[in-house]
Amino acid sequence: MLFDFEKPIEELQKQIEKAKETHAKGKVDLGDTIKQLEGKVEEFRKTIYTELNGWQKVQISRHPDRPYTLDYIEEVFTDFIELHGDRNVADDKAMIGGFAKLDNQPVMVIGHQKGRNTKQRQMRNFGMPNPEGYRKALRLMRLAEKFNIPIITLIDTPGASPGLEAEERGQGEAIAKNLMEMAVLKVPVICVVIGEGASGGALGIGVGNKIAMLEYTWYSVISPESCSSILWRSWEHKEKAAISLKLTSNDMLENKLIDKIISEPLGGAHNDPEAMYKTLKLELKKMLKEKLGDLGGFTEFIADLPTGSAL
Repeated sequence: MLFDFEKPIEELQKQIEKAKETHAKGKVDLGDTIKQLEGKVEEFRKTIYTELNGWQKVQISRHPDRPYTLDYIEEVFTDFIELHGDRNVADDKAMIGGFAKLDNQPVMVIGHQKGRNTKQRQMRNFGMPNPEGYRKALRLMRLAEKFNIPIITLIDTPGASPGLEAEERGQGEAIAKNLMEMAVLKVPVICVVIGEGASGGALGIGVGNKIAMLEYTWYSVISPESCSSILWRSWEHKEKAAISLKLTSNDMLENKLIDKIISEPLGGAHNDPEAMYKTLKLELKKMLKEKLGDLGGFTEFIADLPTGSAL
C-alpha cells in the first residue's frame, strides 16, 4: 500500500519489477539498471519523508501493516504473562497488559491493541478501550507498584470508546482516575506513542516519567477529522486541521510536551518492522536506565510468579 504522496515512487517500483522479471529469465543482464532504479527509489523516499506535513504523518501512523502493541511485546520483550480483567465488569480486549522482561529487567507492559482484520477489529473495538480497559490498566499499574516493577505503556488509539454504554459505565471517571493515580505512582513509568495518540483515550495510559513518540506518530486532544467537523462542519479540511493542531512528534518535542523522538526506518515502521523493534528496545533500555540507574536494579521475580487467578 502506497500513500498518495508516495505516487512518484510507484512508477519506479513497477520498472524495478519488470527489470527483475527480465533479469530472472536470463535474457538480459539488468543488474546495474535495477541497482540504479532502487537508488532512485531511495532518494525519492528520503526527499518525500523529510518534507511530510502533519496530515501525512497521521496517515503513516494509521498504516494497516504498522506494528501494534502485541507485535512489540512479542519482538521486544520476553516471558510475557498477559493478565486479564478489571475485577469489576469485564476484560477489555482493546487494552492488554502483563508482566514481561526487557532483557533481564522485569517490567509491566500495558498498551492499546488494534486488529488486523475485520473480526479482530471488532474484538479489539478498533483499539478504543471501554472504562473496564482503563480500570484493568490501573489494576496492573498498582500490581507493578506492589512488586516495585517499572511500567511501560504503548499508546496507539483513535480515542476512548465513544458509545453510550461506555459513558454509562463511567468512561470519563475511569480516565480521570488513571491520570490522578499515574501521577503519584512510586515506580518509573515510560510512555511511548507507537501510532495514534488521540484525546483522553491516549492520555488514560499516558502520564509518565518519560514520554516518547515514534517519529511518524501523532498526539493530540482531538483527531484531525473531528476537529475539521467541529470547525468547518465537514471532514474536507482534515489536512488543514492536522497542520494547525501541531500534533506531530516534532511539534510535541518543540513545545516540550514529550522528552524524546524515536527514529523510524525510512518509510515508516511498517516498512522495516525488524529495525523498528531493535530501535525501540534500545531506546526503552536507555530510558529505563536513566530512571533506574542500573537495568536489573529491581528484584527479579517473574520466574516465580503464580500462574493462577491470584494476579
